[in-house]
Amino acid sequence: MAIKIILLIIFFATMLIIGIYSRNKAKNVNDYVLGGRTVGPWISAFAFGTSYFSSVVFIGYAGQFGWKFGLASTWIGIGNAFIGSLLAWLILGRRTRLMTQQLDAKTMPEYFGKRFDSKSLRVVGSLIAFIFLVPYTAGVYNGLSRLFGMAFSIDYRICVIIMALLTGAYVVIGGYMATALNDFVQGIIMLIGICAVIGAVLAGQGGFLNAIKELSVIETDPSVTTAALADSKGLFASMFGPDPLSLLGVVILTSLGTWGLPQMVQKFYAIKDEKAVKTGTVVSTFFAIIIAGGCYFLGGFGRLFANCEGVIETAADGTVKVAFDNIVPSMLSTLPDILIGVVVVLVFSASMSTLSSLVLTSSSTLTLDLIKPLMKKELKEKTQLRLMQGLVMFFIIISVVIAFNPPTFIAQLMGVSWGALAGAFLAPFMYGLYSKKITKASVWASYIIGVGFTLANMIASKAGNPIIASPINAGAATMIAGLIIVPIVSLITPKPDQAKIDEMFAIYEHRVSVKETENLGE
Repeated sequence: MAIKIILLIIFFATMLIIGIYSRNKAKNVNDYVLGGRTVGPWISAFAFGTSYFSSVVFIGYAGQFGWKFGLASTWIGIGNAFIGSLLAWLILGRRTRLMTQQLDAKTMPEYFGKRFDSKSLRVVGSLIAFIFLVPYTAGVYNGLSRLFGMAFSIDYRICVIIMALLTGAYVVIGGYMATALNDFVQGIIMLIGICAVIGAVLAGQGGFLNAIKELSVIETDPSVTTAALADSKGLFASMFGPDPLSLLGVVILTSLGTWGLPQMVQKFYAIKDEKAVKTGTVVSTFFAIIIAGGCYFLGGFGRLFANCEGVIETAADGTVKVAFDNIVPSMLSTLPDILIGVVVVLVFSASMSTLSSLVLTSSSTLTLDLIKPLMKKELKEKTQLRLMQGLVMFFIIISVVIAFNPPTFIAQLMGVSWGALAGAFLAPFMYGLYSKKITKASVWASYIIGVGFTLANMIASKAGNPIIASPINAGAATMIAGLIIVPIVSLITPKPDQAKIDEMFAIYEHRVSVKETENLGE
């Protein structure tokens, strides 16, 4: 216990010191929200990666999808690395930095408002972001409850309060730069921790080859097997698992979804220069391979721990179900204290990095895109800054309240949040960076499809007749629908003012030694 507590104290102290160190780098709105657009490659890459992977991935998703797909769940991590990180940086990184600077946009809703010349798009976009980021924020705490129940004999609520206070302190004090620097430290902890945990867990199962052998003889579970593969053997140790189509849906949602999440895309706004783009692309991809690939690979062995206490639960009516959130903690419960301490810090790191990114994005979006445009008088710079700092604490308080009394669908709500946000924002954001023909009406169509279908599916699910049973597959469907609908609607609706569009896109033609689409200037 002493080892675990000492590691946590060192971790907490480091986070606060970084927050205090960064306070002089958050004197105005641009610095507070984007770090003055001067964030270097390694910090940008780690900020992107640590915001991507939270305790939900390590505890919840790794356990759930590892149980359902076996070792094939590793494809989710590979998809996260090459689609969610590599392609995101290659396709969005440079153009996002250039266009958002040209428009002087600090948030995704502000980008929509200025890119498509619509105050309404900006306001509605901020509401969508706020509504679906708050429950996402609350869900980040969820992965900590089972882990702390295993590692400490303290109330989960105490853990939530400590995490919330610490995150609020360094975000309020240091803004984006404190968040990014802490993300870098937290990212290093995550890299070391996941490698140590995988090695220790496999060693406890007699080594990698023996673990594969044990997994291959587990009988196929009809509840997670597609009909075409019924009665097959060894599926949990196979390349594509028992349900390849459902696996593909998870890969699409968790990988492509990052392209439309405000807290993820905003990392590109703050990139310093061309070197940061190139180096950040490589580092971010490597980080995702290790963290996401490692988490889902580890979760793939979850069925070897089916006999552990708490994994299989029997309800009062006799119904037997799998407690997915207990799978990974059960895998870790037999580790030495020093490794359990490392895991606790690892999950804290993953959770706090995502939480800090979410609350900063929520507060800046609400301040700059909802409150500021609706005010009759111009808000002073200092007032905007103080308002954002106050809203950081407000959002943390809301998330703590929800985390204390989570709805029964909190795990599914994570998929719902990703589906609604990415379904609404991904297509118009990406197309808007590349095409001059994308119209205001097509953005509205994407908003309606992303949010409308998500809510309709939730309501239908509550009634027992979901449109798409899996929230994961439903989220993937909304993103794909947006990518199809936006260009179609743009073809049949009034075109934007060509002169204004040409002025916006002129930034891509500005020459240094080559076009800035190929080389970002200092």
